[in-house]
Amino acid sequence: MTKRSLLLALGLSSALLSMGSVQAQEALGQIEKSKVVKIGVPADYPPYGFVGLDLKPIGLDIDVANLIGAKLGATVELVPVVSANRIPYLQTKKIDLIVSTLGKNEERVKIIDFSAAYAPFYQGVFALKSLPIKSFDDLAGKSVAVTRGAMEDEMLGKVAPASTQIQRFEDQAATTAAFAAGQTQVIATSVSNIGVLSRKSPNLGIEYKLLLRDSPCFVGIAKGEGALLKKVNEIVLAAKADGTLEALSQKWLKRGTGDLPL
Repeated sequence: MTKRSLLLALGLSSALLSMGSVQAQEALGQIEKSKVVKIGVPADYPPYGFVGLDLKPIGLDIDVANLIGAKLGATVELVPVVSANRIPYLQTKKIDLIVSTLGKNEERVKIIDFSAAYAPFYQGVFALKSLPIKSFDDLAGKSVAVTRGAMEDEMLGKVAPASTQIQRFEDQAATTAAFAAGQTQVIATSVSNIGVLSRKSPNLGIEYKLLLRDSPCFVGIAKGEGALLKKVNEIVLAAKADGTLEALSQKWLKRGTGDLPL
């Protein structure tokens, strides 16, 4: 290769690397240009995201999504997601952000980025008061409803005895309905979901049995979108500092945010 050819090759490589860098950071620029941000939110997971009496989406995650959109100076396009498709939607650019009770774990950190936490959340094992469950060993032989691909599904698979009859459903509504109808003895879900179910069906006598995981909610951002991640973090941390997140937590969860992780 001649010196001239080498210089041309190096110049082309540099240009390609520069182009790749621009493409990797394109999300924030596209949002600022189009004035639209597509955010994946839950549609059947009260009080985080559900349909109100006026048939419009409401909930804590909806409020946070709208807050982020306002601070970005963009119109928010709410995209309904479920546990199984929210990360694939982000990776395939069907959405720009996930604001959908997204928990953070080692596996997910490898494939997407996370903002500072914006709301409290925990998952547990719940059953009727009449069913004695003191440890995970007590789940042996019992049927447990769980949403496929959700954090509860992942955690339950790690701690439940091999004889546990784990029944997986495609969304939270189906999981909850199956347990409420007596199709399973136990349900692995969030405390918020159980709170809603208990209010709707107080005669069931549901109680908390076991903790699966404390799992605060984070905004999910695609890998390589450092500029968007930085901006979202600025918005979340400002909302935490000025009391906005505390007010939203009190409004929807009837409890404070507590010590949210960064």
